[in-house]
Amino acid sequence: MAEVRASWASSDGTRKSMLANRRRDTKTELAVRRLLHARGLRYRVDLAPLPSLRRRRADIVFTRAKVAVFIDGCFWHGCPEHATNPKQNADYWGPKLAANIARDRNTDTQLRAADWTVLRFWEHEDAERVAATIEAAVRPKSERAEQGGDR
Repeated sequence: MAEVRASWASSDGTRKSMLANRRRDTKTELAVRRLLHARGLRYRVDLAPLPSLRRRRADIVFTRAKVAVFIDGCFWHGCPEHATNPKQNADYWGPKLAANIARDRNTDTQLRAADWTVLRFWEHEDAERVAATIEAAVRPKSERAEQGGDR
């Protein structure tokens, strides 16, 4: 007989809300990807740019141009405008969210050391502006790569 365990969530509503969070293909991510595709840009989705960091996956990756794009959720990554400090289970969430932010900074550092351009956006940012910023970063690098590499 299977052992019944108590839920990790502080309430049934919290549990449902947390289970509904998506790791990829969020509304903002899909909007940005549609715009990039319409601009003629091709990319990889949910990919680890560095083989040594397989669990650190960028939302959108331009492998040839070496551009990694992250579209971060305000709650999970500590948005300065919208982040909240959970009142329930604060002893768990405080360190958890701080570790997410520290991991993001470490990922940025490691990618930049490997000559990647790292672009980070918040989920609430305008998709059109995000796509324009990404395109501006990718196009010059892609053109140099096609002409024989970055010099």
